[in-house]
Amino acid sequence: MVFEITCSVRKRARSAASTVLKKALWGLMLLLSVVIYGSHAPLLTLCKDNGKIPFSASSVVVLIELTKLVLSLVFLLIWDWKQLRVSVSWHQAAPFALSALLYAANNNLVVHMQLFMDPSTYQVLSNLKIGSTALLYSVFLHQRLTIRKWGALFLLTAAGVLYTYGGLQDLQHSPASDMELHITPVGLLLISLYCMISGLSAVYTEAILKTQDLPLNLQNLFLYFFGVLLNVAIHLLSASATGYLEGFSWWVLLVIVSQALNGLIMSVVMKHSNNITRLFVISASVIVNAFLSVLLFSLHLTALFFFSLLLIGLAVHLYYGVK
Repeated sequence: MVFEITCSVRKRARSAASTVLKKALWGLMLLLSVVIYGSHAPLLTLCKDNGKIPFSASSVVVLIELTKLVLSLVFLLIWDWKQLRVSVSWHQAAPFALSALLYAANNNLVVHMQLFMDPSTYQVLSNLKIGSTALLYSVFLHQRLTIRKWGALFLLTAAGVLYTYGGLQDLQHSPASDMELHITPVGLLLISLYCMISGLSAVYTEAILKTQDLPLNLQNLFLYFFGVLLNVAIHLLSASATGYLEGFSWWVLLVIVSQALNGLIMSVVMKHSNNITRLFVISASVIVNAFLSVLLFSLHLTALFFFSLLLIGLAVHLYYGVK
């Protein structure tokens, strides 16, 4: 009897320790994603030469997808090799082709939109993809969001708009010269399409990851295989005058590795959590972005940054804290 009680206590202790470890790893993973999202724009700025990006953007996208493909294969062979005996058909791999196509379409839309609006307008309006993602998540995945949660997501969108509009200030330049917002009717159409495709690609990918009974690393292998094929084709068709590795530096390499790692983290989030968690991670990254911008580029925080921070905190409380 005493032995059985002792074994039961030990099992509960191991279970509790395992739960704590999983929560800690999950928190560290989300924190790492926040850091990567927040450091992306500062890293791209550090890559610039005389104010211009010296490398081919399409070649960087190809290398990011290729890195994710290689890492997925390595992780599959390390952690899921025992499950490779299960029969896998092209019917399971084919859905990821559409997912890769949607992601590739969005990456190209970002480039073409710059012709019809200034970068600041794009940064401000791109926050609307929070609403489009939440709407598609609710409709296609049949996830009912309460009015309180919709309010939280509205606050999240407002925080992103306010931060990108004026959360940081360069005292060496006139604010008016930096924030002359303009957009054409075609630009409005493209930004609307961008937000819808962004939400659709994320929700569609989450649906595939959750409905298939396959190891995540194998699913990632399918997704990034198609991603590499599509982006190689786009790169070849773009006929860029820049050489494939021309203008590369250690900063560019860091961008490639960090974005590849973040892509893998987001697949874990969509498999085991949802796209709403992803939206909160992206929004929280403004803290890292602001810190690095102040540290590296001597920019100054404005009242809008702190107001945005307040809105994000309130959104987190409304969505996750209020019962």
